[in-house]
Amino acid sequence: MLFLAGVAGVIDLNGTVIVELITFLIMLAILARYVYPELVRRAEARQRAIAEQLREAEKARIEAEERLKSADAQLNEARKTARDLIEAATKSADQLRQEMRHKADEDARRTVEAARKEIEAERDRAVRSVRNEVAGLVVAATEKVIGETLDAGKHKQLIERAIAEVASGDGSR
Repeated sequence: MLFLAGVAGVIDLNGTVIVELITFLIMLAILARYVYPELVRRAEARQRAIAEQLREAEKARIEAEERLKSADAQLNEARKTARDLIEAATKSADQLRQEMRHKADEDARRTVEAARKEIEAERDRAVRSVRNEVAGLVVAATEKVIGETLDAGKHKQLIERAIAEVASGDGSR
């Protein structure tokens, strides 16, 4: 057991260690010559691809922000156009209401004027009718008073005078 304890703490430089050291250095040279450059090249390519993707993502983000701003501007323009259309429609409706009110007032005025003229014409016809009746009554009363029928000329003259007296409102001569 003592023998084993003393051997374990010391490195023995024999042929195996030298072969292992040479093999390690050859492996390190092969790795440095062929494997590490390929790993570095792939890592750099991966970095370039990631950087390119980041640039494209940033570009897409900027384009999206521009589209959003454009959409907001179009939305605001559409709102303004809708507001203008509503205002124009309101003004048009107000103007149409005023025109219709004016037309209705004009129609009412014409109707009232026509009714007034018709009433006046009816009144004139009634006055003429009353005058004719009064003339007939006057003729009849005169015939009874005088007792005879007057000739046509005197008859007409008497009727006209009676009508004139009735029209003037003076029942006596």
